[in-house]
Amino acid sequence: MQLKFKQALITWIAIYPLITIILWLFGDQLAQLPVPLRTLILTVILVPLMVFWAVPRLRQWLHW
Repeated sequence: MQLKFKQALITWIAIYPLITIILWLFGDQLAQLPVPLRTLILTVILVPLMVFWAVPRLRQWLHW
């Protein structure tokens, strides 16, 4: 149970700022798109960032 809590916490700590930054930078352009396309673009950007950059670094920094 504790491992899943840590994984969820790391995921949230990584994804919240990334979504916020992407929406801050590209929110106006994305708002003009239909929701399914907007979601597709966000996930295409966020999933690789999470898997290959954000989560590994957070695990290093937090020693998990």
